[in-house]
Amino acid sequence: MKDNLSINIKIDSRTYPLVIERKDEEKYRQAAKLLNDLVFQYRNHFGDIDTQDIMAMAAFQFVLKYLDEKNNAEGSPLIDEIKNLNDDIADFLAEKAGIRS
Repeated sequence: MKDNLSINIKIDSRTYPLVIERKDEEKYRQAAKLLNDLVFQYRNHFGDIDTQDIMAMAAFQFVLKYLDEKNNAEGSPLIDEIKNLNDDIADFLAEKAGIRS
């Protein structure tokens, strides 16, 4: 049985009731804080613009950041480690077979 929790998340002065798993509470609160901070920055920078425009810009910024992270995760650290392991295995097998590279 899941340990659920009812919380209220406030985003740009509107409250949203959510039922979440208790273990995820901090993640939800951090997400709301990040979004509210970004909304505050946009309001300060662009002045009095429509809330829907601010939310669209914030969503777009988060999606760009998500794509950057996704592309970085698919790349270097894991792939490089696999390549290194593959080279080590090839060297070991070549040495066992008496072949020097």
